[in-house]
Amino acid sequence: MRFLNHIWRGTKNPGSTFDTPRSTPGIRPPTPHHPARTLWLLGVLHAFTHIYHVALVPLYLPIQRDLGLATVDQATLLQTLLMLAYFVPSYAMGILADRLDRRLLLSLGLAINGLGFVGLALAPNFLWALASVFVAGIGGSFYHPSATAMIARLFPIGTGRALGLVGIGAGAGFFLSPIYTGWRAEMSGWRAPVLELGLLGVAMAALFYLVAETQSSPPPPTRSVHRTPMFPSRALWAWFVLASVLFGLRDFAGTGMGSLSSLFMQKVHEFGLHETGLTLSAIFLAAVISNPFFGGLSDRGRIRWTCLVLGIAALLVAWFPHVPPQWFVPVFALYGFFFMASYPMIEAALMESVPDAVRGRIYGFFITVGGLIGNLSHWQVGERVNAMGASAGQTQLYFPIYTGLALLIVISLAGLPCLHAIRKRESPQRHATATRPA
Repeated sequence: MRFLNHIWRGTKNPGSTFDTPRSTPGIRPPTPHHPARTLWLLGVLHAFTHIYHVALVPLYLPIQRDLGLATVDQATLLQTLLMLAYFVPSYAMGILADRLDRRLLLSLGLAINGLGFVGLALAPNFLWALASVFVAGIGGSFYHPSATAMIARLFPIGTGRALGLVGIGAGAGFFLSPIYTGWRAEMSGWRAPVLELGLLGVAMAALFYLVAETQSSPPPPTRSVHRTPMFPSRALWAWFVLASVLFGLRDFAGTGMGSLSSLFMQKVHEFGLHETGLTLSAIFLAAVISNPFFGGLSDRGRIRWTCLVLGIAALLVAWFPHVPPQWFVPVFALYGFFFMASYPMIEAALMESVPDAVRGRIYGFFITVGGLIGNLSHWQVGERVNAMGASAGQTQLYFPIYTGLALLIVISLAGLPCLHAIRKRESPQRHATATRPA
């Protein structure tokens, strides 16, 4: 935490296209007593949120066998439902984040998320499993609208770096989760790691509520948050929806890369569960470094740095099925280093484009649209692999799927000019008028 305090004492506004803070004029956000501690705790919750997101990825085949599912796409449907339930309520969670104590929302969400995984571990049949992942996804939906708005409020200068530091938690969660679940599943079956992660999440939720401070939550609104329009014109709404859809294509490619590669390694190269989980985790290890690194660099130019990282990531996705198995880990690590770094950059660009009074709803809507598109990929790649039938062990059949995912990443870059248009045309005075006491 001393390291984080040192960073923020020395942060200056670099002055990029997206850098000027967009807080509501005349309203000064409260200063927390321990901003670095709050940032660190949010990073831990971020880790748990994404631990749950990828915990099932190495487990599709044992889940299929244990629950007696006819095809693998039913097992991947669990992952798709988990993520759909995570994204669908995000706008509603954004409304709550603009009105209620964000500490309470974050604690409650993680507890529900963990309990959903406990239910999945105890599932006697497929319907029970579907209900459990749905509950877990609902719990996970509490995190990002509250946490992202909280971070932007805590650090109006250097928002990209702050989000990048919290992104270390996401990288750690993404990295450790498939390793742990794959290893424990080989030892004790797939239910053991799911149960253990669920119970740990419930315990962490209680700890966060007791330790985190409330100063970072928004003050009680002087008038209904629903009376503050998210955007003052239809044109800005159109740019925002288009940006959400385009970055949803990035998410489709990223999540599809994980699920497709899990099946590719097991069916083509006959990887075991532990080996699959360990290999996939390389995607997220390098993100621990790249998120704060590129997040800080992007404070001096969001568009060019985001184009760089996503462009390189697209090339690596298309190249992946052509490399020999001994190169999977370094290629995954390099891909994750660049791809995962795009998240704090784009989140910072979005948060800096709108005032604090609407950030929860803006981010909630953004990940609802993008998430619904992005997380159809788990089911879709399962369908594509299932359609291969007995030929699923042939490497060349996977080439067009990986190439298609790479093209989606390139297309998603068109979302950056959309965010720039919002920032250029948005009127902070309109939000100031809307949020002053009546």
